[in-house]
Amino acid sequence: MKRMLALAVVLLLGLTFGAASEDLYFDSEGVRIRYIVKGEGEPLVLIHGFSANLDLNFGMPGIIDALAADYRVIALDCRGHGKSGKPHGAENYGTKMVDDVIGLMDHLGIDKAYVSGYSMGGFLTMNLLANHPDRVIAAIPGGAGWPSDDAVGADMREELATSLESGNGIGPLLDALTPAGQPKPTPEQLAQVNTMLMATNDPLALAGVIRGMDNITVSAEQLKANAVPTLILIGEIDPLKESVDAAQSVMSNLEVVVLPGRDHMSAFADPAYTENMKRFLVQHAPEAATATTD
Repeated sequence: MKRMLALAVVLLLGLTFGAASEDLYFDSEGVRIRYIVKGEGEPLVLIHGFSANLDLNFGMPGIIDALAADYRVIALDCRGHGKSGKPHGAENYGTKMVDDVIGLMDHLGIDKAYVSGYSMGGFLTMNLLANHPDRVIAAIPGGAGWPSDDAVGADMREELATSLESGNGIGPLLDALTPAGQPKPTPEQLAQVNTMLMATNDPLALAGVIRGMDNITVSAEQLKANAVPTLILIGEIDPLKESVDAAQSVMSNLEVVVLPGRDHMSAFADPAYTENMKRFLVQHAPEAATATTD
């Protein structure tokens, strides 16, 4: 919970850590999408988590800088977040968020890219794998597994959307992401986090994002048919590890790395998170794949 408070302060102050790069924009079916490009090499698209943005999820922990040394890193603010457009209504989200990623690649003239997302971005990455495998060199979802109805319970999603719509913030999500056996956030802590997060977010847009997540589920058959090399990174005590375990039971071409002692809010800031990303990207470089098949 202390880490959540620290991240919320960063959001409130609008700080970026190491991700400084020119803000660029493109139009995705009428929604303005902010993105940045940093580095050179094979393209790598980063998709952040719910209520965050590219700076918070990937800039502050140093992920963008670490990867930009070897790759052309393309990070976007998902619709409903950051400096991107924030339409209301679930019909503006779901698979349209996946379409934004494809649209950004098209906008930049990129045929295939590495794709990595965290939490919400991880679930979007899994949907992208299932429905656009021809556009992905290799994928690294983090803090997320099988985007099924049970991955982040439908009841919790409805409770969260209703809380956002009524002005009560993201308390249900923070409760759901608290590891088993650890204390739930206090009312005072929830109030602090909500005040800070809502200073940079539109709660009605976030409610639309949550309701739209019902539309990104994928089937067991799609996971079994996966031919794209995939690495899932997950904290040992992250409640969403259940969705990763479910994916691991059926998904082909999948490697899972569990980060000891890490929860949902700490896994992506662990140096081992980025180290495993870099190791996997090198292992699945296009030239390496070509050499294997020669």
